[in-house]
Amino acid sequence: MKRSLDEHASRFDEVAGEYDDSQNDTEEYRACVSLVVEHAVGEARSASESPSGQRPRGLSESDTVLDLGTGTGAIALALADDAGDVIGRDISEGMMEQAREKADEQGIENVEFGEGRFREPNVGADREVDVVVSNFAMHHLSDEEKREAIEAIAELGPQRFVLGDVMFFGEPNPDEPFYSPEVDDPSTVGYLADALTDAGFALTAVEQVHDQVGVLVAERRNGE
Repeated sequence: MKRSLDEHASRFDEVAGEYDDSQNDTEEYRACVSLVVEHAVGEARSASESPSGQRPRGLSESDTVLDLGTGTGAIALALADDAGDVIGRDISEGMMEQAREKADEQGIENVEFGEGRFREPNVGADREVDVVVSNFAMHHLSDEEKREAIEAIAELGPQRFVLGDVMFFGEPNPDEPFYSPEVDDPSTVGYLADALTDAGFALTAVEQVHDQVGVLVAERRNGE
């Protein structure tokens, strides 16, 4: 990680009020949000089959979704109608305050926002998590930290993990980076795929949004 968690939290606290407008101006970000939601709900089934050869079941009202790096809650709130409970976790209180305000405005009551990190999701040992999602957040971690984060996610026992993020499908153009080299640390798609496989997941879909942006869908392998 190129900056400490506290530094990242402070940076996002400062931009929380304008974050939605700045991100929504980015076509790739909007595309990732849509794909992450579709795969989490189970709508994007034509692109994905489970490791057993069956199409994944859709999200149900009995399911709990964990959104890591939830930010202002774009994905958490979008999944609220399809899930029983949604848990949003982030390191920035300013971002989560924006998320809570949006939930109140929309009358959404089954989403809970609180402090949590990729490697320490702060979910509680007594809560079962069925689906984990994350969008445009994990690229702040180093390669080794991403591997540790994916292992921590696997320990929660979800059947599906949907990751939208900055990731390299090829050699990035140094003159046109989609990320900020001074604060971000994206990984290659291959590295992320290996980390998911090593943690007990099977990669079931790869959606390339841009040569530096994509969505990975992984399901837990049977018996793991």
